[in-house]
Amino acid sequence: MSYELFDSHCHVDDRRFENDIDEVLARMTEHGVTRYAVIGSDMASSRHAIDFAQAHEGAYAVVGIHPHEAKTYQEGDLDALTAWLKEDKVQAIGEIGLDYYYDLSPRDVQMDVCEKQMQLAYQLGVPVAYHIRDAHQDMIDLMKRQKGSLSGGIIHCFSGSWEIAKEYLKMGFYISFAGPVTFKKAPKLQEAAMNVPLDRLLIETDSPYLSPEPMRGRRNEPTHVRFVAEKIAALRGIPVEELAAATTKNAMDVYRI
Repeated sequence: MSYELFDSHCHVDDRRFENDIDEVLARMTEHGVTRYAVIGSDMASSRHAIDFAQAHEGAYAVVGIHPHEAKTYQEGDLDALTAWLKEDKVQAIGEIGLDYYYDLSPRDVQMDVCEKQMQLAYQLGVPVAYHIRDAHQDMIDLMKRQKGSLSGGIIHCFSGSWEIAKEYLKMGFYISFAGPVTFKKAPKLQEAAMNVPLDRLLIETDSPYLSPEPMRGRRNEPTHVRFVAEKIAALRGIPVEELAAATTKNAMDVYRI
């Protein structure tokens, strides 16, 4: 590849990769995916993400409790996260947030566990990777209540409109786009991808989920981040090399690498 890519959010340590991880990593190298963030969703997967990142060049870990897993939160988890965030290659808290689509944890519990981790991020001075689904207004309201003690970070796998994106941008967040931006029936998402300032734009796969066109229906993997890059570059009318360079720099900046 003539350019490098940074997959800002993936789960390449997932069990769906356990039988061919070496081949997956080789394809990443072949297609210029030189750096990637491995994201935790509960305490066990966060520890696994750290171990994976520390064992692989170009990998970095993000640790936290996903809204689906908020109901598993217990006393002592924040202390463990605090200790882990002092380890090598652990860059942020995440993915945390609100998910009202599945509601796998009660909404009040999601809110409480999210807020606790937001406060921890501010205390430690680390960025946050946010998962927000069908809950943008509640999350924006929560962020506004935290104003003055709000860490920067990423709105991962952004799913809203340009109007919603502007609210997050006003608060200093980066907006990350995944496979859905390549889908034919995604005009509002594509409008957002066209308008987010280039210095606030990130790309990701969220693999093994959300495969982009032309890979829909197959297991996603970090090498497919190039399809996200190509689509957004085409939407914006700029060379993919320019978009790759900008999003790589942005990921390095937000993760403080």
